[in-house]
Amino acid sequence: MKISVCMATFNGEKFIKEQLQSILKQLSDTDEIIISDDGSSDDTINIISSFSDPRIKLIPTDSSKLKHSKQSKSYQVTQNFENALSYATGDYIFLSDQDDVWEDDKVAGCVLLLKEEQLNLIIHDATVVDEVDTVIAVSYFEKVKSQKGFFRNIIKNSYLGCCMVFDRSVLLKALPFPKDLIAHDMWIGLIAEKNGKVAFIEKKYIRYKRHSGAVTASAAKSKNSLNFKIRYRMQFILQYLKRVA
Repeated sequence: MKISVCMATFNGEKFIKEQLQSILKQLSDTDEIIISDDGSSDDTINIISSFSDPRIKLIPTDSSKLKHSKQSKSYQVTQNFENALSYATGDYIFLSDQDDVWEDDKVAGCVLLLKEEQLNLIIHDATVVDEVDTVIAVSYFEKVKSQKGFFRNIIKNSYLGCCMVFDRSVLLKALPFPKDLIAHDMWIGLIAEKNGKVAFIEKKYIRYKRHSGAVTASAAKSKNSLNFKIRYRMQFILQYLKRVA
């Protein structure tokens, strides 16, 4: 059994060292951390390289994918994650943000649950904290009322990437991502719901960090217009139906 942790980075020098430390101590010698960096201009790359750990694989970004043709930063994040996922060779895939901290039992606990319950994807709860680790919300699930269901997640997405773990069958069905996809985590979650067995578990396996430099707006009010939200959801539904047909 091999684990792939897929991480997308961009100017993450402030928090990435602590995050990598929290992950590496849970991995075996045969596991891997795939990091796709989207042109960081700070010290992110140097910090990653300073670990000198063969399990960390800093991969080149594919300029043909990372076109940045859209204004939303979420498009860029999704393309960056897709790049990382395309290099994953593990049986189980963990998504990771650059600025959170994993609890010490995350990897073992998630893998055990996937095996025992014969699940294809799990999403676990998280403690939401600020940049100095002060608790903002004791439960991400409670904050956003997380639950399964296609239409429920189309209206308000419950699938938070940094809390998701899935097997290789889900990865193969989810890739390649549709054109101009924003919510890669919602895409993966709903693909897994359609093709396998998904569970939401209450265990809080990460400290989910929200701060002024955070790239995505999860657990925060979206700044997108109503017109954009409607058009994007319609496009998402059409892309989803085409993939699962």
